[in-house]
Amino acid sequence: MTTRISVEPATVRQWQLESREFVLLDCREQDEYDFVHLPGCVLFPLSEIAGRVTELTEFQHRTIVVYCHHGVRSQRVAHWLLGQGFESVFNMAGGIDRWSLEVDPQLPRY
Repeated sequence: MTTRISVEPATVRQWQLESREFVLLDCREQDEYDFVHLPGCVLFPLSEIAGRVTELTEFQHRTIVVYCHHGVRSQRVAHWLLGQGFESVFNMAGGIDRWSLEVDPQLPRY
């Protein structure tokens, strides 16, 4: 199990460019996802994740990067997943808002 929980948006982008294998998990709500989301992500809203954890078991041994709007909800989810036995889980620091500031300014902000 990893002890480092935070990862910078620029690092996540680098992982994408390197074709590194990881799951990008969006833990925001459906309306936020519909407004803007990162390509290739899977949506598991914080309000539903405990009841849907069995749907995530296929990712248990893979690296997971969780993101939300500013990184608060995703930090909770990342710690929770680690507590559920997931092996390598990261919180994307600053969430999609920071991503839109530092990685892709074309993404709308809210």
